[in-house]
Parts: sequence; structure tokens; C-alpha cells
Amino acid sequence: MALDPTVFKKIIPSRYISFTIPNPLLDLHYFNASQLRIAVLDSPIPSKLPQIAAMLVPINRESDWYFSTEQGHRQLLVNFPQLSRLVLIGNSPNSMNPISYNWVNRVMDSSVVEDKLMPLLIELMPIEAFRRTGGGGLGEIPFLRYEDEVVRSVVLDICVGDFVGEMLIENVEMELEDSGGREYRRRLRFKRMPNLVQTQIKIQPKKVDFVNMEEVEFEIVDDGVLVHPYLTPMVAGLSVIESFLNAKIVSGINPKALCLGVGGGALLGFLRSQLGFQVLGIEVDDVVLQVARRFFGLKDSNSMHLCVGDALEMIGKFATQVDSDGFRGYLLENGERFDDFDGKFDVIMADLDSSDAYVGMSAPPLAFVQKSALLATRTLLNKNGVVIINVIPSDQSSYKLVIAEIQEVFAELYEIDVGNGDNFVLIASASEIRPDSSGHQSKFLQKLKQVSGSYVDSIRII
Repeated sequence: MALDPTVFKKIIPSRYISFTIPNPLLDLHYFNASQLRIAVLDSPIPSKLPQIAAMLVPINRESDWYFSTEQGHRQLLVNFPQLSRLVLIGNSPNSMNPISYNWVNRVMDSSVVEDKLMPLLIELMPIEAFRRTGGGGLGEIPFLRYEDEVVRSVVLDICVGDFVGEMLIENVEMELEDSGGREYRRRLRFKRMPNLVQTQIKIQPKKVDFVNMEEVEFEIVDDGVLVHPYLTPMVAGLSVIESFLNAKIVSGINPKALCLGVGGGALLGFLRSQLGFQVLGIEVDDVVLQVARRFFGLKDSNSMHLCVGDALEMIGKFATQVDSDGFRGYLLENGERFDDFDGKFDVIMADLDSSDAYVGMSAPPLAFVQKSALLATRTLLNKNGVVIINVIPSDQSSYKLVIAEIQEVFAELYEIDVGNGDNFVLIASASEIRPDSSGHQSKFLQKLKQVSGSYVDSIRII
């Protein structure tokens, strides 16, 4: 059935339409597929003065879930809240799943391509876009450019979990923006939120004389460095209670951490190996845990316990067990009891995604910041404990709502701006924290500053 072009004359909030057309740019040797895929996304928030923009899908990235799925397209639109409509144009993908990628440097000035696509874009513009100029003409249609640090990638595996759905494990070579150098990493991404990297760790090739990444094996680099942008700030959040944690360690007691969301396990492994925590990790999908063990080096041990379950349901269940008489550890649905965790936690790390970026936040789920869940979380903390939360808000209003909800339940709230334009780390304390006036830096604080750099000094109270 032919597509009626009049459907584009009006912006319909949250509408998504994709279609293919014969490639009109073959003579330019830019997009080389016989068909171009066009995706038109309308913002969920209507605007009286619509702003329209287009984006060319990077060459050889058309099969990536970033650019081949509705979920990926919608997340791209979330990154541009000022837009009323975004039009994506690229090669029609040959594969329904991501394939290995090599960066292509197009010498051609993309403005030639953009000019030739302008008649198509005019047909996709709403009537309001013509009216806003005042003279019935069409204002400028800007082309947005997608850039990231990935130079090339190799797909290791695509798995399907019962809860998170399809997931991608890939090795990537990245050009680091700050240093200009290159680094290899292993990453985990979910199809439901393809633009959000769930886990990434450093890897290195077992040989140096290779051309293609497919022909060489890689090994995990265990250098005590967290490369995921927001994990280092989450660790830095421990400095809020560093004197309490240091006192436990000095007395020979390992601090206890509950990690909600495991992913590839980079944070859990760091807490155990670098900071000496006993760690209990909860992951909703057993396949994710299998991936963490197989590809990311996560191992069960006496100080690392992993269990499958819904984090929100389990903290609610655990909270009732803490309140009951005769508490002797945490009991799971399968009857297994964690006797090593026979007291409250010193730290709870919440790294949970919402599975739907269109609900106002990519992380955490809205259910986690409901009062009942926050109260259960506080119940699991000892009186000197903190909960540290990774937050990815879509706008300031949703972020302020999260802050207000947390402040209703916890005594104090601190913030770290990760500085990447996406993530904030919130640190909520179960009780008021008395600052250490001795002027002496504990060994634990010295270690934190060593591994988290300036983030310790960037913490501010809200």
C-alpha cells in the first residue's frame, strides 16, 4: 500500500513512521544501497512553533540497533528535546541485527547530499513549518550529525533474555576524546534501549600485529580502573560515609553492599576486589548473569553472591524480613538463604534502567522512586548507610521530581554531576552525616581519591 504524503502535514505527538524509497543519491556514491530507509519521528510534546531537523545515518551503522530500531530512533529524539520532528535518512539495512562495523571517512562534503535530499524533506514537513516563517516559505532545515568514539566493532554474540530481551555483546575500538588515543573495550547493550551501554570494560589484544579485530583474541584488563562514565562517580559517592566505612575495615569487618542491577558486573567486581566489600547482586534476567560470567569475568565467591530476581520485589521482601523477629539472613524465593548478609547493608547501589526512555527517565525506573520502594530501601540500610543511585533524566523537571521524592524519605541528599550531559549520581543517607573535623584523611578516603579522581571533591549537598 502506497504511503499517503499528506499524513506528514500535521505533527502527531509520539507518531513514528518508517518507509523505504529508491535511492536518489546513487550517482553521488554516498549511500550505496538501492533503497534508502526514512524514519519520521514526532515529539511526544507538542509545540506551537515546530522545529524540524534531519540526520544522516552514519555509513555502515545502518544495522546497528541505534539506527535500525524504533527504540533507537526514539532515544535519539529524546536527546533533542527542542525538536518537534526528526527525520532519519540512511541505507536500508541488510541485516535485522547489528553486524561488525568499520568507520568510513567520506571525503565528499555532506552538504551536497543534504541539498539533494531537500525536496524529500520538504514533502515531509508539516504545514506549521511553512507558517512559522511568516511569508509562507520554509525556514532552514538543519542536519544533525551523529558522532561517537567508536572506530570499529566486532559482534561477539547476540543473546535473548526472558526479561531484558535481545542483548548484544561486542568488542569495540574507541578513539578517546580527552586523550586522542585509542582503547579497546567490551560492551553490553540491550535492544530495548540500544543507545544506553549497560556495561563496558577494558580489553587488550593478545597480539599486536593484526589488521582486522575479527582475527585476534582479546583478554580482560584488570587494572582497577572503571571506564563506564558513571561508575567512577558512584564509587566516589562512598566518600560521604568514608569515616564509617574506614572504621569497619580497620576493625577487620568487610563492608556490605547490595547492588540492584548487575549488567556485566563491572561495579560489583570493583567493590569486591578494589575496596574489600562483601557484595550481593540482584539481576532480573538469568541470561544477563550468564553473559557477565562468560564475557565480563564476573565470578561468584565467598564475598560475591549473585541472585536472579526483580530488584524492586526483592528489596520489598528483604525489608519485611529485616523487620521480622529472628532475622538470620536474606531468604530467596528458591529457599536459599544468604547467611553472610545477616545484618543491614552499609551501601545500596542502584543501577537500574527504566526500559522505556519515553517515561521521563532512562534510569532509574519510576517505580524505584516511589515512596514505598524508597522506604524499603532505607529499611535495608544501617543507620550510617547510604543508597547511591544512577539517574539519567530526560529533562530538568523529571530530575527535580526524583530529588523531591528521595528527600521525603532520606535524611540528606548529595549529588555528583557526571559531566557527560546525561548522568547524575545521587547519594541519599539514612541519617544526618556528621563531617569529620579531624582534618585527617583515612586510608579508605585516600583509596577512593586514587580511583575516582576529582569526583570526590565535586560532591555537593542538595
